[in-house]
Amino acid sequence: MKDTLDRDSASALTPLHAIPWDAYLRERLQRPLPGTDAHLTMAPEYRLDPAFLTVGGKSCREAAVLVLLVPLEETPTVVLTLRPTHLPNHPGQISFPGGSREGDESLLETALREAREEIGLEEPVEILGALSPIFIPHSGFCVYPFVARASRPPAFKTHEAEVEVLLHVPLSLLLDPATRKREQREVRGTITWIPFYSVSGYEIWGATAMILAELLALFQED
Repeated sequence: MKDTLDRDSASALTPLHAIPWDAYLRERLQRPLPGTDAHLTMAPEYRLDPAFLTVGGKSCREAAVLVLLVPLEETPTVVLTLRPTHLPNHPGQISFPGGSREGDESLLETALREAREEIGLEEPVEILGALSPIFIPHSGFCVYPFVARASRPPAFKTHEAEVEVLLHVPLSLLLDPATRKREQREVRGTITWIPFYSVSGYEIWGATAMILAELLALFQED
């Protein structure tokens, strides 16, 4: 069973082509973020308790992801990966480049290292700021997202063992209410509603969708 979730009308969205989106994000990410309120808009039905999303007080493994924005034809696109089905964590799902923190590296260093390993990101990028961390109960990770901007499309080289498909998704497409849907699915023996972004035949859900929801919410503010 599928239906489309309600979204704010397109007329209420900040037009990406009419603003310096990178300068806007650089400034906006320094102020208080929508956090859990935004995460909940794309949370599966079984995760609608805010306690399941926040990292405070959780005993968890730390991980970081890179929310990499790349300008293509003057429009910001976000870089996502389709994970192979053989991976132990979140197989076959759409995700950001990222992974577990190692040694004494900072979480930002984790995000950049994982981006180098997974998608071959070697060119320097500008770090615009950080989004709110999110807890993933199923895998026991506390995930910290960092937003970065590439000045031009990098020459990516994906790690085939970790990345099946590399996706460039325009933010304007994700802001389109028509891309946001939900479906009833069986999750660990229970039928539940799962919201997702439907983009070019791919479904973006779970923690990736919740992180995207916070990023997109920043462009929907007055």
